[in-house]
Amino acid sequence: MPGKGGPKTVTANGVELCVETFGDDACPAILLIGGNGGAMDYWEDDFCRLLAEGARFVLRYDLRDTGQSVTYEAGAPPYTGGDLVADVVGLLDAFGLARASIVGVSMGGAMAQVVAIEHPARVAALVLMSTSSGPGGAGSDSPDLPPVSAKLQAHFAREVAEPDWSRRDAVIDHLVAEERAYAGSLPRDEDARRALAGRVFDRTIDMASSAKNHALLRGDGEPLRPRLGLIRAPTLVLHGTEDPLFPYAHGVALAAEIPGAELVPLAGVGHEYPPRAVWRIVVPAIVRHTARATAESGG
Repeated sequence: MPGKGGPKTVTANGVELCVETFGDDACPAILLIGGNGGAMDYWEDDFCRLLAEGARFVLRYDLRDTGQSVTYEAGAPPYTGGDLVADVVGLLDAFGLARASIVGVSMGGAMAQVVAIEHPARVAALVLMSTSSGPGGAGSDSPDLPPVSAKLQAHFAREVAEPDWSRRDAVIDHLVAEERAYAGSLPRDEDARRALAGRVFDRTIDMASSAKNHALLRGDGEPLRPRLGLIRAPTLVLHGTEDPLFPYAHGVALAAEIPGAELVPLAGVGHEYPPRAVWRIVVPAIVRHTARATAESGG
C-alpha cells in the first residue's frame, strides 16, 4: 500500500496517477473523483480534512491529463472514458481497498455511476454531485430533462482566444473566468479562487492537455440513464439549485431513478465543487451517508 504524506505517484490500471490521502487508513475509505480537467486541488485541503475528521480515510487524485498524473499530447488523448473508470478501480487496488465510498462531481459523477453499475462489490456508498445521467433537451437521450441554460450556452458560443497556456497569470484569469460562468449566486472569494487556480497551474504538467483532452473523450459503454436501476449502492445526490449545465431537474431525476437514493438540494449553488458556504451541509451529509452505508453493509 502506498505510504502516507504528501501527494505521491502510484501505478493504477497500468498508468501513473498522483494521489494524496487524509486521515487514518484504518477508517472507511472515501475516494473523490474530480470533473472535466479537474486536478485534485479542486477538492480543497480543508474540505478533505473535514471529511477525515469524520473518521474517514480520504483519497483525492489527479485524473489523467491533470496535475501530476500521466499526461498526453494536447488534443489527442489515447484513452477513453472507460479507461478513466478503470483507473478508479485500479486506485482501489493500489491502496488495497476492497471497497470504498465513491464521491464524484460532474464528469466524475458520471464515472462514479459507471463504477457502481459495473463494479458493485467495490462501492460501499455513492455520492453524486453536480452531475447527470446524460445531457438533456431536444435531440438528446433525455429530452425530458432541461438543456444547458441560455446564459451558459451564450458563454459557450462566444469567440474568445484561448490563453497562452505557459503564462501563469493568463491561465489563472482563464480558469477563474470559466469557474465564474458555471457558478451559482453564492458570494465568491475571488482572491481565494485565484490562489487555487495558481496552485493548479503550478502543479500541472501540461495545462493545454488538462484544459482540452477530457472534452474529447469518447464514450465506450451503454447509456447511463437506462441502467440507473442497476445501482445497488446507497446513493446520495447533492445538486445545486442554480446549476446551469445540468439544471436541478437532472439531480431530481438521478434521485428518482436510482433505487433508494436521497436528494439534498444545495441552494444557490451552480455547477461547481461544493463552495465553502455549503460545506456545513455537504460534509455532515457525506459523513452520515457513508456511515449508514458502512453499517448496513456490515463493513
